[in-house]
Amino acid sequence: MNPIEWLFDAQLVIGDQVILWREIVGNLFGLASALGGLRRKVWAWPVGIVGNALLFTVFMGAVFDTPNPVNLLGQAGRQLMFICVSIYGWVQWSRHRNAAVGASAVDPRWASGRERLLLVGLLVGGTLVLTPIFRALGSFEPVWADAWIFMGSLLATWGMAKGWTEFWLVWVAVDIVGVPLLVSAGYYASALMYLFYGAFTLLGFFTWMRVQRRRTESLAGPA
Repeated sequence: MNPIEWLFDAQLVIGDQVILWREIVGNLFGLASALGGLRRKVWAWPVGIVGNALLFTVFMGAVFDTPNPVNLLGQAGRQLMFICVSIYGWVQWSRHRNAAVGASAVDPRWASGRERLLLVGLLVGGTLVLTPIFRALGSFEPVWADAWIFMGSLLATWGMAKGWTEFWLVWVAVDIVGVPLLVSAGYYASALMYLFYGAFTLLGFFTWMRVQRRRTESLAGPA
């Protein structure tokens, strides 16, 4: 068995629960990507893409014949969305870093009032639109939670690429819904990581807010 086959089939058995190592490794890549985002490093994007590819195979459990035969279409679909948006973010951050030698990959800023309204409107409206679509496709109940997670993840990743400090708070909204959904669906490793992400995203929010404040004070110069 080659390493790829081993990774695809390897399982961790805890009591009567079976967890795929792919789920654990994919979430660890996601955590590494979040750490890179916290530090505003370009490598956060490609690292995240690797984790997204692994988790896609996990959340399409019925398709890939995993021990957990549950399809979470929102969770699986958001991994594909992550890959697409991450490519955009990768390009944006690389351009910003290369524009000035030694510059950070992104300069955090607050979203404008209009941008905040857009975020809220897209999150609520997208959830309402996607819920019946995901239900028709056979996603796990409650389907609205799966749709919420998908839309929130899309908007948070987009906000990260744009450098909006509020994107961390969108992740908090995703995690609050994601933990109970993943537990009910039997994806315990991902639920545990979501719980950790919830605390981590708050740290990320305050870290970016401090960076933003220091940059504003530096641009203002001495009083």
